Amino acid sequence: MKESSIGAWDSVAPTDQGEPERPLRTVRIGFIPLVDCATLVVAAEKGFGRREGLALHLVKETSWANIRDRVNLGHFDCAHMLAGMPIASSMGIGHVKVPTVAPFLLGLNGNAVTVSLPLYEQIRGTGVDGDDPASLGRALKLVVDQRRNTGLDPLTFAMVFPFSCHNYELRYWMAAAGIDPDRDIRLVVIPPPLMVDSLAAGHIDGFCVGEPWNSLAVDAGIGRILLTKSALWHMGVEKVLGVRADWAADNRPVLEALIRALYRAAQWADDPANRDELADMLAQSAYLGIPSRIIRRSLSGDILVQAGEPPVHIDDFIVFNRQAANFPWVSQAVWIYTQMVRWGQSEASAEAETAARRCFRPDIYRSALRNSDMAVSLPSMNAKLEGALSGEIPVGSVDGRLTLGPDRFFDDGVFDPDDPEGYLRRFAIRT
Repeated sequence: MKESSIGAWDSVAPTDQGEPERPLRTVRIGFIPLVDCATLVVAAEKGFGRREGLALHLVKETSWANIRDRVNLGHFDCAHMLAGMPIASSMGIGHVKVPTVAPFLLGLNGNAVTVSLPLYEQIRGTGVDGDDPASLGRALKLVVDQRRNTGLDPLTFAMVFPFSCHNYELRYWMAAAGIDPDRDIRLVVIPPPLMVDSLAAGHIDGFCVGEPWNSLAVDAGIGRILLTKSALWHMGVEKVLGVRADWAADNRPVLEALIRALYRAAQWADDPANRDELADMLAQSAYLGIPSRIIRRSLSGDILVQAGEPPVHIDDFIVFNRQAANFPWVSQAVWIYTQMVRWGQSEASAEAETAARRCFRPDIYRSALRNSDMAVSLPSMNAKLEGALSGEIPVGSVDGRLTLGPDRFFDDGVFDPDDPEGYLRRFAIRT
């Protein structure tokens, strides 16, 4: 029998004194042990789910493929997902076609590119100065060329899933430096919990993954954090709440209640006053199962890039709520679609673009939060120019109190969601 929590009830919800207790609706949510599952964990642990009449049952998984399959089969009602997963599922690329929506973003940024210590020494040995993405890309290109010219095997980099921002970030950065990620290096898929062991075994030379796995490689003395996502795209989309489209339609009140719970949880997680408690919460074996001191570095942005060196503070290393971090911008879904086209995962077509646009659901987000007692600043638009803001600016919103930015790409590129074809024509390197 297909596992499902539809129609399941568990325990009771708190009510005002004298009112009858309300049964809780159980919602099963899959997640991967990463720092950016924090909003889900907080919603369950701090009672924000119960406040909305929900019993949140979180289930830890080891790979994104498992997450996808268990959502598709109804084992999970929804899940912590890579931003590209609902789009790929809805387009039917890479696996079966299952229309999936993302009505809530679980956070921005939080990824990093980590390389082995020998590779880092080779990069520094090129003589290219600078720790910015463009300089490091030029240095890596010299290493790649030297290996090819001397007959050595290509470098191997790992990412977590073909339809992940990790994949697209690595490719975007490398291609900007003149490295063809399909010809000049090897890109492989490895689940996040196996990244550090793969680097230690020498199977890979580097990886792009979310925290805490970059920091664990540093603490093990086998890797150096080379770049962070915030350096590549300052406010880049990362994880979403993924929900099958049919479940979202059949359970709309439950989904909107869940969005309200998650919004309150994201506010709590983004508050610096809660960092120590949040780190201890995530450190539990049911969630990440690693020392809280490592998690705390990610939450504060005080990142240890290499063992024995002082931490480096990185602004907006991971963002849970501020600057409309939870709003599902349609423009970000379209940007992901362009990466799928650029790297040969999908043909460009009006049908595919429309499927991508329909995945991110600002209408559900707005409906859920308008029907709440929270004063949420809701964007008045569904899409925006991505990468256009060099600083913070006020933007149009329902109550006029919303500020966005900075959100620049490292190469100063700007993405117009109304012209994806023009955007793609800019790139010399593509599949």
